[in-house]
Amino acid sequence: MSISNYLEDALLDTLRGTSFSVANVYLKLHTGDPGEDGTNNAATEATRQAATFSAASGGSMASSAAVTWTNVSTTETYSHWSAWDASTAGNCLWSGALSASASVAAGDTFQITTLTLTLD
Repeated sequence: MSISNYLEDALLDTLRGTSFSVANVYLKLHTGDPGEDGTNNAATEATRQAATFSAASGGSMASSAAVTWTNVSTTETYSHWSAWDASTAGNCLWSGALSASASVAAGDTFQITTLTLTLD
């Protein structure tokens, strides 16, 4: 898992009194490592889905609801995800690998279940 350069800078700036918050987090799928800015190996299924998280505890936080893509557009294999502060455009916040790659066919539903996405 990798925190983006954007988020690293934003969090560091809070030590200077600059406020920072993210209203919503959106997940994007990838067919390989998305890189530091979340733009590499983007899945053809480009729709970002909203994600929610429980309160942080012990240095980590987990997804509090399933994140679902219905009727995916293309047959492909997802291996990574990236988290963004907007449903389109915006800033990449974080990225990581799925615990196992997932092959989907066009028209399938893909889901990251509750408590299986953990940020730490």
